[in-house]
Amino acid sequence: MRRVKISVCLAFLLTASSTALYRTIPASGQSGVPGLTAPTNLTASVNAYSNKIGLHWDAIQGATTYRIFRNTVNEPVNAIEVGSTPANSFFDLGAAPGQPLFYWVRAENSVGSSEFSQSDQGLRSGTQQQGPVPPLQPPPVPPGNQVTAAKTYLGKVLFWDEQMSSTRTVSCGTCHHSEKGGTDPRSAASPAGSTNPGPDLIPNTPDDIRGSAGVPVNNVNGSFVRDDHYGFEAQVTGRKSMSYINAGYSPVLFWDGRATNVFRDPLTNAVVLNNGGALESQVLGPPLSTAEMAHTGRDWNDVALQLASSKPLALSPSIPTPLESWIGGRTYPELFEEVFGTPEVSPTRIALAIATFERSLYSDRTPFDLDVAGIAQLSQQEQRGRGVFNASSCNVCHAGPLFTDNAFHFIGVRPQNEDTGRFQVTGNNNTLGAFRTPSLRNAELRGSYFHNGQFTTLEQVVAFYNRGGDFNGPNKPVNLIRPLGLNAQQQADLVAFLKRPLTDPRVAAEAAPFDRPTLYSESDRVPEIVGNGKSGSGGSVPQIQAISPPLVGNPSFTISVNMAQGNAAAVLIIDENDPGIGAIPASGSFGRHTVNTQNTGPGNGWASLSIPIPDSAALVGRTFFARWYITDPEADAGFAVSQAARFTIFGESSAPSNLSISGRVLTANGLGLRNAIVILTGSNGESLRVNTNSLGFYQFVDLAIRGQYQLGVSSKRYRFASRVLDISGDLADIDFIGLE
Repeated sequence: MRRVKISVCLAFLLTASSTALYRTIPASGQSGVPGLTAPTNLTASVNAYSNKIGLHWDAIQGATTYRIFRNTVNEPVNAIEVGSTPANSFFDLGAAPGQPLFYWVRAENSVGSSEFSQSDQGLRSGTQQQGPVPPLQPPPVPPGNQVTAAKTYLGKVLFWDEQMSSTRTVSCGTCHHSEKGGTDPRSAASPAGSTNPGPDLIPNTPDDIRGSAGVPVNNVNGSFVRDDHYGFEAQVTGRKSMSYINAGYSPVLFWDGRATNVFRDPLTNAVVLNNGGALESQVLGPPLSTAEMAHTGRDWNDVALQLASSKPLALSPSIPTPLESWIGGRTYPELFEEVFGTPEVSPTRIALAIATFERSLYSDRTPFDLDVAGIAQLSQQEQRGRGVFNASSCNVCHAGPLFTDNAFHFIGVRPQNEDTGRFQVTGNNNTLGAFRTPSLRNAELRGSYFHNGQFTTLEQVVAFYNRGGDFNGPNKPVNLIRPLGLNAQQQADLVAFLKRPLTDPRVAAEAAPFDRPTLYSESDRVPEIVGNGKSGSGGSVPQIQAISPPLVGNPSFTISVNMAQGNAAAVLIIDENDPGIGAIPASGSFGRHTVNTQNTGPGNGWASLSIPIPDSAALVGRTFFARWYITDPEADAGFAVSQAARFTIFGESSAPSNLSISGRVLTANGLGLRNAIVILTGSNGESLRVNTNSLGFYQFVDLAIRGQYQLGVSSKRYRFASRVLDISGDLADIDFIGLE
């Protein structure tokens, strides 16, 4: 009997221990917390690793923790818990080799838990690691910026939102696509629109740079300024973009390493992260660069305020379903509240979120990784190429599993004084013309190489190294950068090793987690230049430029004109019908604006106007045409005309769907008149009054009555002619000019 009692007690203790160590989950389909949905798109790796199984799933709105379970059969009952994480990825290091396993994930928060995800099957190969190169581990994470799924998704939204830029046309992601190895697709094989004239400022010379197109020179009021080289086109950066994939491994960032591991609040300069904050520091640069994303005089307060008032990814015509579900129609302050606990949209939080997103993007599933894990061998040519790579000392600078030493070297791509590189940070002559060694992972996809994008194929890169570089300098490491004497077959083998073996298929396919929204700049939402213009003096046709998003509620929709008569009256007409070239229209259904062109002489004039698009649902889906009319005594009928810019207003209005009327009240000199009283009288005799702001802008909103209105202005200093309006939809830019 005593033995029986002892056996019963032992069985009870073993059962209790098992329950504590391996939490059992009930059958799939149990009720979860209302509003907390089960994780979707769970994927488990199959023979991708020799020592673990990798799991990934979608972030779920409101979840703070994800709990992972596994079983040897596709049945959640009696599945064991293998871990939990606030992130949306997990490595199961305890999986038995060669044993197919089924996994489930459950979302949790302080209230409770969701139902269980659909299962997915994973498998660890259990093979032996080959050679001296260790497996690539996830990037290190600074203690002050821990990874969460919600923060990763917020960072992804911010990274791809073109509303981060002052012109609303450039996002961080504009210059970093995974399908191009994490670099800018525009600076790949075709340099059109992505060429910087280089230090000599002369186009089509050897020092030209394949950079990244950013923003036109622009002002705080949204208007553009003509640049001597770029005109109203986007300026181009002086260096090629580096890959944002695997960027989390580097202790310093940018080609010259100016983004350090100490991250400081850009407003207070207080240290936020003492170490490991290079990604956060790097985020702070481009949004304030007047070539990349900023207007003149922009600061981080401006960036944060613009984002806080913007609808997340409002410009994108297509957002990955998991990301769109997590956004869930919320505002930026609401997204920041989920991630950080309060709704403040601050510069530091923006940087923390974007850096977290970038740390989630590391490519550790290349054919090279499978080869060194003993899972799948490279081809014979690729293996020969690896031998050439090592024998030629390529592995000295392109070392380890990341294929970079993250150090700085002058290798003779261009003369070292042309772009002094690391010297700009250190002031040390030993770093003159030195640049950071890029990782070779996914190099095949990039399309242009080195800090200036000079070469466009890996064959050209290998030939460059084979001849020992093109320029010399005192700090050139001649023991490494020297003529290699490789024959054609050896060069071909080396190129073969640099291509497929180092390319992660998920990166090339833009598959999760490397998927992304479609950009506004890639879409048919960008205004289209159509029709013919009419030439003026010197035979030049005024060139209209319109790149701003015609987003409903956009406060700065900018339209410019170039190559016009200088110092001449310029009229911008915007109407639902193409106003044509026959006459200067007296009005436009969307607006009529008069300015003077800058500069003097035929073809030298330019002008730029930034106008608001009212936040009205009645405008969405309507197409308008814009043309410039330039007074020009030598043109036919005394005026020249640009081509038309055709655009369709898109987006979701946050205002009521009733009508709105807006415009400006101007002095005789064209200056905005402050505190003028604008009076709107309906057909029923009732009147509404508003005062103009400091720029002379006025707006009537939520006008429920359709029909005829009378609009007038009352001012002590100026007389204004009243106007009668027949209204069937919103009217914008109904301007008044004072009469002395």
